[in-house]
Amino acid sequence: MSSQPSRRSLPLLAAVASIGLLAATTACSSTEAKGDGSTISLVEEGKLTTCTHLPYAPFQMKKGDKVVGFDVDVVDLVAKELDVEQKVVDTPFEGIQTGEDLNASKCDIAAAGMTITDVRKKNLDFSSPYFEATQALIVKKDEDYKSLGDLKGKKLGVQQSTTGAEYAKKEGDGVETVQFEDLALLLTAVKTGQVDAGINDNGVLYDYVKENKDTKVTAEFDTGEQYGLGVRTGNDALRKKVNSVLKKAKSDGSYDEIYKKWFGKAPEESAK
Repeated sequence: MSSQPSRRSLPLLAAVASIGLLAATTACSSTEAKGDGSTISLVEEGKLTTCTHLPYAPFQMKKGDKVVGFDVDVVDLVAKELDVEQKVVDTPFEGIQTGEDLNASKCDIAAAGMTITDVRKKNLDFSSPYFEATQALIVKKDEDYKSLGDLKGKKLGVQQSTTGAEYAKKEGDGVETVQFEDLALLLTAVKTGQVDAGINDNGVLYDYVKENKDTKVTAEFDTGEQYGLGVRTGNDALRKKVNSVLKKAKSDGSYDEIYKKWFGKAPEESAK
């Protein structure tokens, strides 16, 4: 029997091929905006899609049916420059920091209070730093743990896949770490006594204790961290556009306005 398709099957094969091409085009549907002399392609027409992991107040959190926060406002500046709207997608942090979500075209940009690290640089490309951070310790108000040394033989809550978890593993000799999927679960564990203390970025912990007076921050660890916005590896057009927007925002005062809105004061020193 001949392996060649019959004449009757040719129209069907052509139709199938056309459908496949249409599906591929739809899957990569993009809108294009000129930026710095390069073409920026977005995964959804008219949208700048942002991957984040909720909740992480005040950087990103739900307010009613909207996602708001410091990171959201910063990325809105980029969306405005591109003349599109921001669309926020809530996804596990692991998929963000590994670059998996960006590579799968789940989003154009990652904004999740994410520290720039050498390991993460292998998975995605970062913008210029836009926020200075460090690790801090949170405990119940009647506790007095002030260092990882004080927690030897105790339980320390960490958020999985974070720099806080890595720091606790490296520096917490004799400390039992308990992993939580997100910040909310970690903070609840501290508040209810499931763990003796928790470690995470200072910005989110200070925000939490303002509303939860039965908790307090007792220490900061000088880890010298900086947050960056992430894009798919090699997506230089979008990365350069983000950097130009950040530079402009810091020079025209709009970055400071956003900072004041969410932290109550201007940054002592904006990330360069």
